Amino acid sequence: MTFFKNMLRDEAGATAIEYGLIAALIAVAAITALSNVGSELNTTFTAVGTTLESANGE
Repeated sequence: MTFFKNMLRDEAGATAIEYGLIAALIAVAAITALSNVGSELNTTFTAVGTTLESANGE
């Protein structure tokens, strides 16, 4: 019976789960931010490439 009482009071597992959830949230935020930055970079490089082609007379 003491084993079960100690198990119910132990919060180490809950702390590990909380850290895991925080890490997952940070990962999702980073992926979203980097995806947006990548899309903007693609647009910028396309515009620069088009400008350089027209400046070259191609």
